[in-house]
Amino acid sequence: MTVVEPQLSADEARRIALRAQGLLGAQDRAGGVRGVLRRLGAVQLDTISVLARSHELIPCARLGAVGRAAVEEAYWSGGRSFEYWSHAACVLPVEEWPLFAFRRRAYRARESWHHELAPGSYEKVIAQLRAEGPLTATELGGAKNGGPWWDWSDAKVAVERALMLGDVVCVERRGWKRVYDLAERAIPGELRHDDLPDAECVRRLVSQAGAAMGVATLGDLADYHRLRVAQVAEVVEDTGLVPVVVAGWGPQHHAWADPAALATVPRGRHRTTLLSPFDSLVWDRSRTERMFRFTHRLEAYVPKPKRVHGYFAMPLLAGGKLHGRVDPAREGDTLVARHASFVGSEARARRAIPAMADALAEAARWVGCERIRVERTTPAALHAPLAAAVAEVSV
Repeated sequence: MTVVEPQLSADEARRIALRAQGLLGAQDRAGGVRGVLRRLGAVQLDTISVLARSHELIPCARLGAVGRAAVEEAYWSGGRSFEYWSHAACVLPVEEWPLFAFRRRAYRARESWHHELAPGSYEKVIAQLRAEGPLTATELGGAKNGGPWWDWSDAKVAVERALMLGDVVCVERRGWKRVYDLAERAIPGELRHDDLPDAECVRRLVSQAGAAMGVATLGDLADYHRLRVAQVAEVVEDTGLVPVVVAGWGPQHHAWADPAALATVPRGRHRTTLLSPFDSLVWDRSRTERMFRFTHRLEAYVPKPKRVHGYFAMPLLAGGKLHGRVDPAREGDTLVARHASFVGSEARARRAIPAMADALAEAARWVGCERIRVERTTPAALHAPLAAAVAEVSV
């Protein structure tokens, strides 16, 4: 018997993805920041801080102006999360510790490393953590030898190796420094095991990624936790995800959907917000282009003269679509929109001006700014209308 796969329009797929990511429908106020982390399954960390660091911006995009102290408390207190290599360096719900056993085993089997371990250094940091409790690399003996950033000290090499192997856990960030503790203290006993076979780890991670994205291709599913497409293909039929056809995605983008996401039509209020460039809604460039017809690129590492949109351009989400981006900065109590650029026709861009003003106002309130200044817009003709709209919103 021929099985007819569900058919989704591109708009339906986009709304399903937005709801799965917590950006469409009722906000999960009861779950708070912890609920956002559980829903997404991974929140990417990054060193760049403009308005705030990315892991703070991500819950703010979904919940509004939650207190920054509440964000840090939700991530780091009470052993409810840990930091590990997922999509990149990410905060992960502690329940996912067993799912990364396959990655810890792969690290243990690794034969060559960029940094060599000095004799006895691994045992020394383990012993020091056991005796003294959670410590930073500096407190363990210094993070660097005095050279370039990659010139790590023996203690730093050892404790980072222990992190990758699972003997040590990053339990918080203190002034952006990792605070390390022994996994035997930081991870609950019922979760602290590597019992799951590799295939089962991958299966569960693919299932989690599918729920977090709502609808996704094999490549999308692989990218979420940086798996190989071949790994995903081997397990996807056992995840509970169902094959679907999304109009416009093409046969090369065969898709899979979370059955719970297909059970009801996505409805409710769309969030109007600025997104971190590292937000899981947009961190995969090819998916973002396919889903939103929006080209997204972080230009922080592009030489300044070659930047088009700005150092930390944040996409503007409104009405379930990406309408442009803004490169923000702070000058005292002023939030500066260094460059607000809109996509599409000038008529579409003009319609997006109120959303841009609202998103800038929410960001300003969250970081404690009392005013907003617009420096430049693309198209240039929208500078005066955006400045006027910004002047009318309440900060």
